[in-house]
Amino acid sequence: MKWLHRSKVLAICSSVVCFSAFLFPASFPSAASAQESAKPSVAKPPAILLGTAWYPEQWPESRWNADLDLMQKAGIRFVRIGEFAWSTLEPTEGDYHLGWLERAIDAAGKHGIYVVVGTPTAAPPAWLTQKYPETLRTEHDGRRAQHGNRQQFNFDNPKYRELARDIATRMAQRVGHNPDVIGWQIDNEYSDVSYDPQTRADFQQWLKQRYKTLDNLNTRWTTTYWSQTYNNWDQVPIEATKGNPGLLLSWKRFVSDTWRSYQKNQLDVIRQYAAPGQFITTNMMGWFQGYNHYTVAQDLDLASWDDYIGEGHLNAYFNGSTDDLTRGFKQKNFWVMETQPGHVNWAADNNDLNKGEVRAMAWHNVGHGADAVSYWQWRSALNGQEEYHGTLVGPDGTPVPLYTEVAQIGREFAKAAPVLAGTTPKSQVAILHTYGSVWAINWQRHNKAYDPIKEILSYYQPLRDIAQSIDIVQPTVDLSQYKLVVAPGLNVLSSAAAKNLEQYVKNGGNLVLGQRSGMKNDDNGLQTERQPGPLVSLLGGRVEQYYALIHPVPVEGQFGSNTSQLWAELLSTSSPDTQVLATYGKSNGWLDGKPAIITRKVGKGSITYVGVWMDEAGMAKLAQWMTGMSGVTPAFGSVPAGVEVDPRYGKDHTVFILVNLADGPQTVSLPATMNDVLQGSAVQSVTLPRYGVSVLSEAKK
Repeated sequence: MKWLHRSKVLAICSSVVCFSAFLFPASFPSAASAQESAKPSVAKPPAILLGTAWYPEQWPESRWNADLDLMQKAGIRFVRIGEFAWSTLEPTEGDYHLGWLERAIDAAGKHGIYVVVGTPTAAPPAWLTQKYPETLRTEHDGRRAQHGNRQQFNFDNPKYRELARDIATRMAQRVGHNPDVIGWQIDNEYSDVSYDPQTRADFQQWLKQRYKTLDNLNTRWTTTYWSQTYNNWDQVPIEATKGNPGLLLSWKRFVSDTWRSYQKNQLDVIRQYAAPGQFITTNMMGWFQGYNHYTVAQDLDLASWDDYIGEGHLNAYFNGSTDDLTRGFKQKNFWVMETQPGHVNWAADNNDLNKGEVRAMAWHNVGHGADAVSYWQWRSALNGQEEYHGTLVGPDGTPVPLYTEVAQIGREFAKAAPVLAGTTPKSQVAILHTYGSVWAINWQRHNKAYDPIKEILSYYQPLRDIAQSIDIVQPTVDLSQYKLVVAPGLNVLSSAAAKNLEQYVKNGGNLVLGQRSGMKNDDNGLQTERQPGPLVSLLGGRVEQYYALIHPVPVEGQFGSNTSQLWAELLSTSSPDTQVLATYGKSNGWLDGKPAIITRKVGKGSITYVGVWMDEAGMAKLAQWMTGMSGVTPAFGSVPAGVEVDPRYGKDHTVFILVNLADGPQTVSLPATMNDVLQGSAVQSVTLPRYGVSVLSEAKK
């Protein structure tokens, strides 16, 4: 389920408080005694899982089997339970009621349904916030959040962390060795942060550990500007949206580190008391910018996200890029922990997805590396803020029309799971992404329409059409597997990232830097060199000046005649082997005839700088050039417009998932005879209706 205010930001650090040594009553059973009483092991879950969010605490226990029967008939293989049940698990402080949770897990297991247990800390009970009001977060304007919604807690508060660790410990000890439990979700959709005095003090302590001395901080933030110089650590304020760029970026990093330590506070006790084979994750929110997801994901076993369209219909590029982003957090397959069953309740217009679109969306996720797709939620709650949200079963307990489509997905997942086992997407192309760059541009867009996520998508869409698979990763990872690496808007460029990119090019890689790259250093201050900063000498050129545009500027050259809509950078060359690929037409006088795109060969590699945000036609031609010069080839071959190809590679075979998102049917000729997994036959072509799906397997030659 999606929070209405998805655009909020926050971040933090493990130096705040780890709470790794809380004392618990001696009556707690040890991990060894819990393991001794555990049930015997059961069969390993299938490779691809269909799931739903189930809230047994909201319904009479006599109803559970009827719900589980319907789930089983639909091919649902796991449920997530418990993540909002704190008031049921602990009705009053110290009064634990975990028996129902254990019975619900056992009931699910009898229906062949596995369980992901959610810790309930996103929704603290009324007794907690009343007795310990300090656990309520403080808004930026100083108001204290109140009970009656969710996420009203203070993520940095020691008392809240103590209570959260306690309930997570008790749950892990009670059900952590139940063989029907396959994993854990910590909390739910991290988002809101606190601006209370203690959080500010912890932020100042975080700064002290990062910068060591105030002189260092003042120098790196250039605090002489506007007399911002600090003489004491406790003078440093919290600024979340405006202010010194170094302060803004540090706050977001602190928020990211604090969410990580908040998560680790529960993660450590789950790992201590639960069975080793159970994974731990948290459900993230795609392109949500509240914290650095790479920071928070590093302690998790797998990444997961909540995939909601809200208003409108499936956008293959946006949704696909979000899948690829999530896969990049751990650089391995991920889970879709929540997705919409038809419609949501929080958009301006809560339209339903078309018939067949939910199925297409599920297979689209799997094609991009999802090993599980789970619907929020199973049954309509009879009251509460999300009464109107889509479900698979109505408030009367009978299936809604979408149930049959989800049941089809369940049958297909079961049929395809053996073929998809051990497969994962692999790409020849990587797009680089950092939260620091996205934040930095959003704080100082310079052109109000300059959206850094849309900038990434402007490259992603035409490249995806050609390569049919793209990774989205940080610039500090090993890039050696990629023929082409593209960095749109890599605004904040650290020394480590710059060295990694330089080495990639010198080792034969092809690097393309998009507009606004290499402008800032790791403190969000301007580089001492012009863009692209430390990569200027490698490029043999630089940005002489940047221009926010009110009117489109013409661009001419190797990519035809097109325009730059929002932004233009005047480039120059300093090396005789740096080539100009495109120039500006007549516009503001400064840009007339000047380089807009330049490139340079470096040994077997190359580096290119694109100073313009071209229109779709120009970006398509640029993508053709980038893939051509780097030797990137389609994973499958050409397909009709509107058909997406998603390859997943195993040790001895490749699986191609084809999804038709065109308005009408499309026929696809296959590059070789393949096995149609869902139909169980060898085919040389497939015809897909609108929202049609084909799962094709080809043995490696």
